[in-house]
Amino acid sequence: MNWSKASSFPCPQRKKPRYTAYRVDEPLRIDGRLDELYWRIAPKSRRFVDLLNGRRTIYDTYASVLWDDQNLYVGFWVEEPFVVATLTERDSPIYNENDVELFIAGRDAYYELEVNALGTIYEVLFVWEECYEASGYSKLPELRRDAPKVGVFNGVGFKNHPRGPRIGFWNWDYPGLRVAVFVDGTLNDNSDRDRGWTVEIALPWEGMKVLAMPDGRSLPPKDGDVWRINCFRFNQYKEAPPAEDSGGWAWAPHYVWDSHIPECFPYVQFSTKSVTEARKPVKTL
Repeated sequence: MNWSKASSFPCPQRKKPRYTAYRVDEPLRIDGRLDELYWRIAPKSRRFVDLLNGRRTIYDTYASVLWDDQNLYVGFWVEEPFVVATLTERDSPIYNENDVELFIAGRDAYYELEVNALGTIYEVLFVWEECYEASGYSKLPELRRDAPKVGVFNGVGFKNHPRGPRIGFWNWDYPGLRVAVFVDGTLNDNSDRDRGWTVEIALPWEGMKVLAMPDGRSLPPKDGDVWRINCFRFNQYKEAPPAEDSGGWAWAPHYVWDSHIPECFPYVQFSTKSVTEARKPVKTL
């Protein structure tokens, strides 16, 4: 398809981060603390940079990806001196608070998940309109485009995506999703200084069938399989000038105010090697 030409997108294709996601030997305990051995030794993403310009940000943010035969696991480490969150109802506009966001792209659809420091989530499934019929999405009863909370979406700041608009399914819930948050400090109390918060996410592979079905990719992945995944952090504050802080930070910058560009996402390659084996210290003589 011509839509994948590198010149069509605001992000230089040669600068996409590449990451290896290793297996865990047993299911993770989803409590938000990220203190299990697997998380401690998992490779971390590079430090998040500004979404618009790719420059260094004032606070640390990292992500890691792990997996087993049942789940994809994603962890966020968020340095934050004043942790705040107020929204508690599922699918509230979390993007109006400080949050972290996870995007996972299949060939013809992608999934968005947002989480605030209270553990409240907002999620949407987007299907490229040009593929809604051709890729079989129109045959799925849970993806009827005439259902409530379904509508056309044309991006945020990048309105001329070569693939055109998407159909957004704000009524879709990821099956079996588990999310937990741990706040290292005092939530909504700015009389002291916090260290930050961590987020732990488990996404059953079974629920990812809707992303995998157009190209028949394996679930769970096979050794060497590659998915496009990006992680973001959005803040309701900005670092003072002369810093050029957009308020949006990302694993991979998009160079436009829009997180809905899968072609800008990092490449995550899945390895069947255990993270405990892959990250074992090398003995020297």
